[in-house]
Amino acid sequence: MILAIDTSSARSALALIDDGNVVHEEIDESGPAFDLPSRYREIAGGTSISRVAVAAGPGSFTGLRVGVSFGLGLAMGLRIPIVPLPTLGIQAARTDASVLAVAEAGRGRVYYQSADGRTGVAEPGELPRDWPVVGWLRPNTQSALEGVGLRMEPDAELRTFGAAAGRLLESAAEVAYGSVKLEYMQSFSARTP
Repeated sequence: MILAIDTSSARSALALIDDGNVVHEEIDESGPAFDLPSRYREIAGGTSISRVAVAAGPGSFTGLRVGVSFGLGLAMGLRIPIVPLPTLGIQAARTDASVLAVAEAGRGRVYYQSADGRTGVAEPGELPRDWPVVGWLRPNTQSALEGVGLRMEPDAELRTFGAAAGRLLESAAEVAYGSVKLEYMQSFSARTP
């Protein structure tokens, strides 16, 4: 059984994945109310976890640290592998269609990954308009994207977090505990396309 964790965006999620199938999943608004240890205990119970997958960004500093620290502590304590997954890759994997994957970057901006491989941080009006948008955003940010003519794919028509993470896990590599690399705003925006 694999535990997948994402606390990097406007929503936080936990999923138990067994042989590619989502056994249990919880998604809720991010923040202090998303009590990661309690939710883990509730969904895992006595389940034997064989790997931990964590969203490694881009994302908020605190959100990334909470999810990855919890995942690392759990993996190290259980002596099981850890697998970092890209936050925007998880969102893009929620559909087979070409999409613009987005996540909150703060101050009205979003991190984005376009279907043609471009990445960056942008204001809503600066985003590519060639694809529908997939991602977890705050209501104000989503309204701003829709206000400039971008079309959000409805969550109900997309794969769940757990199903998307399961797809990425098919080809994701395990890493040493000390080598999980997080993508914060500064490191993500410093990249050149």
